[in-house]
Amino acid sequence: MPAHDVLIIGAGLAGQRAALAAADAGASVAILSKVHPVRSHSVAAAGGINAALNPEDSWESHAFDTVKGSDYLGDQDAIEIMCREAPDEILWLEHAGVTFHRNGTGHLGTRAFGGASQARTYYVADITGQAILHVLYERLMMHGERISRYEEWFTTQLLQDESGACVGCVARDIRTGALEVFNAKSVILASGGAGQAFKPTTNALICTGDGIAQAYRIGAPLMDMEMIQYHPTTLAENGFLITEGARGEGAHLYNALGERFMEKYAPNKLELASRDVVSRAEQTEINEGRGFPDGTIALDITKVPRKRTLEALREIVNIGKDFAGVDITREPIHIRPGMHYIMGGVKTDYDGQTSIPGLYAAGEVACVSVHGGNRLGANSLLDTLIFGRRSGDHAAQRARGTAMPRSPVSVLNDAQGEIDGILNRPTGGRRISEIKNELGETMNRYVAVYRDADGLATALEIVRRLKDEAPNAAIDDKGTVFNQDVLAAVELGYMLDVAEAIVVAAQERRESRGAQFRTDYPERNDAEWLHHITVSLNGDGPSLGTAPVTMTRWEPQERTY
Repeated sequence: MPAHDVLIIGAGLAGQRAALAAADAGASVAILSKVHPVRSHSVAAAGGINAALNPEDSWESHAFDTVKGSDYLGDQDAIEIMCREAPDEILWLEHAGVTFHRNGTGHLGTRAFGGASQARTYYVADITGQAILHVLYERLMMHGERISRYEEWFTTQLLQDESGACVGCVARDIRTGALEVFNAKSVILASGGAGQAFKPTTNALICTGDGIAQAYRIGAPLMDMEMIQYHPTTLAENGFLITEGARGEGAHLYNALGERFMEKYAPNKLELASRDVVSRAEQTEINEGRGFPDGTIALDITKVPRKRTLEALREIVNIGKDFAGVDITREPIHIRPGMHYIMGGVKTDYDGQTSIPGLYAAGEVACVSVHGGNRLGANSLLDTLIFGRRSGDHAAQRARGTAMPRSPVSVLNDAQGEIDGILNRPTGGRRISEIKNELGETMNRYVAVYRDADGLATALEIVRRLKDEAPNAAIDDKGTVFNQDVLAAVELGYMLDVAEAIVVAAQERRESRGAQFRTDYPERNDAEWLHHITVSLNGDGPSLGTAPVTMTRWEPQERTY
């Protein structure tokens, strides 16, 4: 059985940054991913990464914008840490080899992003996540003596010892079907979000809530699960993301009447208001009949000089041509709000620690909570890197005083029995894809930009019916080599657990705050709801609790843009 000081599950930006930090702290590290690391969903991050690096900017301004963007649900101690440490992280990345855009004077250049009082988003054209991911992977390979890479291994469960501490995981080698126990003194979840519980979504097919569900199943509470970000600009048919960088470069939004409607909803920031504000504005225009017949509004990137578009937005030029048949340098493209990001996740402190000893989480799988009710664009890459690094360092320090656990062979036998149970299912059940599609369409219909009690009750009823059906979903592939049927069956269980947690938390929060807009409770209610909602597994179902919001210097005020 492989044994390491620190085991990291997930090899996107949070996982790779955690691995590098843990190795630098002297730990032996394993990084395990169900896809090749440079195929991680971090590769899809387009617009950039925020930091108050300009001498005319300040971390306090960045922090306040983040607190305001969170609709005052973000924990201000964690937000302060993230914004204080952001400039040094940008410089570390630049020195590591990330080729950030430079302006005419040769200095690092920025673009404007939504909800920010200054242009503080550093970027590499519209491939920022990809650029950072490749540089970090190069550095992983340079640390080969300390960091073992297990690529295309799928985690099926986390392991605990008799005291309840997390001591590793069971994973399946996707290439052979073999199961293996990985022992570890510390485990860091960095497995990303749960966008595939919605349809459509900007998220990759691999974003199935694995880590969130795995931690939930062994007793770690989840937090802020009701807060689901709908990005304002996605393609209607497939959910493909049109980066916020387009609006940062100067693109405008228009309804079918030719009106620049953001003038009504956010007269100061217009298209660069926070994402929840812009998404609600768009959905209101569509719902009230001012959208186009296909249920969209128009994003006009022709306002940006063509040369600049081809230089700074070249990937969405290709997306427009390939998937919408539109040359965005010459005509508007039709978009609508689409599911993009989950602000909630496994509850952690600002060192990544969960309530389970030895278990850490960082990135979209975690809830620190630096995003609260709504994440500002370009704060996600920052979140992954800052808290990935802090988690890796803390996990390595913890490992120094911990004995290496040894899991019994019976753990592996039990895990194999569960896989065999999936392979031996009788034929005739519903297709996994059918259940997943019904789940996604249900969540997108009832748990989207606008919600109400009746819709949430319907969603919960459907999700629980699908949970009953999922264990009997049909499996065609009985083999071992790259058996995607088995993986999909396990992933479906993860998505259904996460979806149930999202819906019950949305039902509980009877107010409108950030990404949660309840049409039956349309006002923010600080007196009753200025707290986090937690979800824990109690028996077979979710149990709700609360956690206080940490305030340091910014008291809640009316949120306008």
